[in-house]
Amino acid sequence: MQKKITLHLVSEATGQTLDSVARACIAQFPNTEVHLRHWNLIRTQLQLRRVLRHIALDRGPVMSSLTDPTLQADMEAGCASLQVRLLDVLDNALHFLTEETGEEATLHPGGQYIMDENYYQRIEAMHYVLAHDDGQETKGLNEADVILVGVSRVSKTPTCFYLANRGLKAANVPLVMGIEPPQDLFTTDKPVIGLTIDPERLIEIRRNRLSQMVPSKAKIDPVADYAYIDLEKVQEELHWARRLCRRHNWPVIDVTRRSIEETSAAILDLISAG
Repeated sequence: MQKKITLHLVSEATGQTLDSVARACIAQFPNTEVHLRHWNLIRTQLQLRRVLRHIALDRGPVMSSLTDPTLQADMEAGCASLQVRLLDVLDNALHFLTEETGEEATLHPGGQYIMDENYYQRIEAMHYVLAHDDGQETKGLNEADVILVGVSRVSKTPTCFYLANRGLKAANVPLVMGIEPPQDLFTTDKPVIGLTIDPERLIEIRRNRLSQMVPSKAKIDPVADYAYIDLEKVQEELHWARRLCRRHNWPVIDVTRRSIEETSAAILDLISAG
C-alpha cells in the first residue's frame, strides 16, 4: 500500500524556490504519495501561528525557507511542540556561502525577486522570444544569444521561453522539408542548435496536436495531415533536418527523453563550451 504524507512548505516570499526543491526531492520517492500544502508570504507571527494551527490539524513534515531569525525560531518551537519534523532548506546553504565569502547573509525575504539588472534582462529576453518565435523577424537573429532549429513539434518554443526566463534571447526557426530556411540563419555568427526527437514520439505529439484543433477553425488538408503523422515521411523529415544541421556544423540535441529543463541545461552547456 502506498504511503501518504502531507508536506508543508512555509515561505516568506512566493514559495517558488521551496516548491522546486520539494518537487525535485519528491520525484525520488515514487512509492510515497506526497500532498503539498503551500504557506507563502508568511512574514508575521500572527500569520505563522495560523500556519501552525493548520499543521496541527493536518500533521506532516515541514520544509521552511524563512529567513527572519525570530520567525524561524518560532517555527522551530511550534514544530517541536507539535512533534513534527522541520527542515530549514536555506540554513546549510547560507552557512556554507557565509564561510566561503566572509560576508553575512542579508536575510532579505524573496531576495532573488529584486527588480535589478537581471530582472530587466529576463523581461527583455521574453519580449525577444515573442517577436522571434517560429521564424518571425529573422532579420533580428544576430541579436539572439542562441537560435534553435528543428522540425515542427520538437519543443522549440517552450525551450525558448524557458531560456528567456534565464535571461537569454532565444530565437527559433522551423525547418520545413522542401522550403529553404531564411538566409539569415546561414550568415549569423550566433550559436545555432538543432533539436531532434524519436520519430514515433514525434508522431504521438503531432497526433495529439491534431486532435486538439477545432475542426471549424482548422485548415483541413488530408495530404498534408497524412505526411505530418506518417512514420516514413516523419523519418525522412527528421533525417533531412539532421543532414542540414550536420552540413552547417550545428550541434544537435535529442529531446526524446529530456524535459524542457534538461534540454535547456544541455543548450547552456553548449553555449558555455563555445
